[in-house]
Amino acid sequence: MTREYLKKATLTSKSDASDVHETVQAILDDIRAGGDDKVREYAAKFDKYEGNIVLTAREIEAAAALVPDKLKADIQFAHDNVRRFAEAQKATLSNVELEIVPGFMAGQKAIPVDAAGCYIPGGRYSHIASAIMTVTTAKVAGCNHIMATSPPRPGVGVAPAIVYAAHICGADTIMALGGVQGVAAMTFGMFGLPKANILVGPGNQFVAEAKRILFGHVGIDMIAGPTDSLVLADGSADPHIVATDLVSQAEHGYNSPVWLVTDDRALAQDVMARIPALIDDLPEVNRENAAAAWRDYAEVIVCADREDMAACSDAYAPEHLTVQAEDLDWWKDRLSCYGSLFLGEETTVSYGDKASGTNHVLPTSGAASYTGGLSVHKYMKIVTWQQSTRDGSKQVAQATARISRLEGMEGHARAADVRLAKYFPGENFDLSANG
Repeated sequence: MTREYLKKATLTSKSDASDVHETVQAILDDIRAGGDDKVREYAAKFDKYEGNIVLTAREIEAAAALVPDKLKADIQFAHDNVRRFAEAQKATLSNVELEIVPGFMAGQKAIPVDAAGCYIPGGRYSHIASAIMTVTTAKVAGCNHIMATSPPRPGVGVAPAIVYAAHICGADTIMALGGVQGVAAMTFGMFGLPKANILVGPGNQFVAEAKRILFGHVGIDMIAGPTDSLVLADGSADPHIVATDLVSQAEHGYNSPVWLVTDDRALAQDVMARIPALIDDLPEVNRENAAAAWRDYAEVIVCADREDMAACSDAYAPEHLTVQAEDLDWWKDRLSCYGSLFLGEETTVSYGDKASGTNHVLPTSGAASYTGGLSVHKYMKIVTWQQSTRDGSKQVAQATARISRLEGMEGHARAADVRLAKYFPGENFDLSANG
């Protein structure tokens, strides 16, 4: 049986990719040359905001006062979960020391970057969870300075809940800046701040392009496209829950793909029949996004069996992967390409997006085939070191000299030669390429 597409996407994440490179490059060049004043100009132009850029302690306190106590408790709950998971991740990194040969030691150290820049979207939705995900992991990693920036709203500034979340999660500086100007301010060290060593966090196509251009000048977590989600479901799945999960992810944006992969044609048809009513029941802005995403980007695929389903999923390498099927251990062992995995109907992508502890900054557009999502590890530099006694270097020096000469790198060979001559005078070594 070949795979059957009950619904095929008419567009892909690259279909409406406009050429934003020149626009973003011009803004970055402008800001690099014009400094803080140019950042303020772009804030006024794009954010419609002329207030304070770097929030003061009093402004942070005032924003926190506007956040309801119940929401504060929820933010703290999510922060605690993300922090504890990040701490467990960090514990998997350890310094290593190994005696390569007697007397010759080598090792690795995990060192956090000095300054992290966290971009927190705040346009269509107030991405409170993005503040939690990005700032908390940087704090646990041990970064010395954590900057957070989020688009302000005209006459309001940054959403108070975002300010509160960034603050309690450990941001040292919070800025009211969106888009390219926010990314540039963190990268170039505007307003007296340190230059970011790494930029993290999701954003629109302009933010993504800015990170792409600046990569190399600064580290980045990843270049993110539209969010995407795939559900693997067999005949045991609840079609209403499957349909609800698909719609919940389609509301992210008009170009956010959702995919259903199943080996049960009846289930697929049942899910498809439920989708329109679930979309219609959403609030207007959510409804518009979900309707467009389902119409243009969604796919429903019927496979021969669960092995074919798994192979199909791995080929898509989705950002979010949900399994609502029997024998969850089999799926966990078999699947290999995803940003984050959600096993069983008792969990859902929404949990991971907001509060369960795993990070929601994840690879999109198939990037999960070669990379994972944001974690403590993204902020860490794994560096190596070596130290040796003179006797310990003897064998290494000889091998180095001969390999270097075989490669034609005489300077490298002589760096080994001089040590052998100094440490072991009178000894004869055959250091030729064919020795």
